[in-house]
Amino acid sequence: MKLKELVDYTGQFLEVERFKDYCPNGLQVQGRDEVRKLVSGVTASMALLEAAKSAGADAVLVHHGYFWRNEPPVVTGVKHARLKFLLQHDIGLLAYHLPLDAHRVLGNNARLAQIMNIAIEGWTGEQGLIAYGSLIKESTLAEFADVLAVKLQRTPQIFGEPQRKIRRIAWCSGGAQGYFEAAIALGVDVYISGEVSEQVFHLAQETGVAYIAAGHHATERYGVEMLGRHLAEKFALEYEFIDIENPI
Repeated sequence: MKLKELVDYTGQFLEVERFKDYCPNGLQVQGRDEVRKLVSGVTASMALLEAAKSAGADAVLVHHGYFWRNEPPVVTGVKHARLKFLLQHDIGLLAYHLPLDAHRVLGNNARLAQIMNIAIEGWTGEQGLIAYGSLIKESTLAEFADVLAVKLQRTPQIFGEPQRKIRRIAWCSGGAQGYFEAAIALGVDVYISGEVSEQVFHLAQETGVAYIAAGHHATERYGVEMLGRHLAEKFALEYEFIDIENPI
C-alpha cells in the first residue's frame, strides 16, 4: 500500500490531533512510497533500524521516535547517524507517542489492563492518560508484583508494604511517575508506571499508596506491537515486531 495512506489511516485511528505531545506524531522520516513490509519496535534506536533493514522493512513503526521538544535542533552525532541510515536505505519512520499510550483498545495502558487482568473503570489525568480499575480478587502487594514480574518479564521495583492488601489500581506506562499524586487522589491502593524518581519514595511512605516501577520499556512493548499487527491485518502487509531489549 502507499505510505501516505498508511500514515493517514493511522493518524485518524489514533486520533493524533487531539493530543498535545512532546514530539511529532505520524511520519517523521519519509521513505519509499510503497510499503509491503512493516516492522515495529519500541524505540527507533540504531539497533532497531539495522534489524528492520535486515528484515526487509519498507517502513518502521515506533513509540519513541525523534525530534523531542527541547532537544538540540541540529542534525549531528547519533541523530545524524540514524537519519542518514533511514535516508540511505529509503526506509520510512512512523512514530506515535501519547496517542499510542492512550488508545482505548490497542494502546499501552489498555494492553497493560489485559495483561494485569484488570477491567478498566475509567481514565483520568492529563489528556486522559491515567487508567484505573480494580483487581477481581484482593491480593497482597508482593503477590501482585510477583505476577507482574512474570507477565512483563521484568522484576519491578516496589515501594510500599509487601503484605499490604491491594485491590484498586491506577497505571500509566513509561515515564509517568509524575502522575503519582493524581493517582493518589483517586483513592487507589497502588499506582504503576515504568520509571521512578527520588520523590516517589517519600510520597509512597507518607500517603500509604504503593508505587510499582515496572520498567519503561517493559510497560511499552505492547501497544506498538498490537498497532503494527492491526495495520498489517487491515492492509495485508507483511509484518514483524522486533523487541530490542532495554533494562530501563
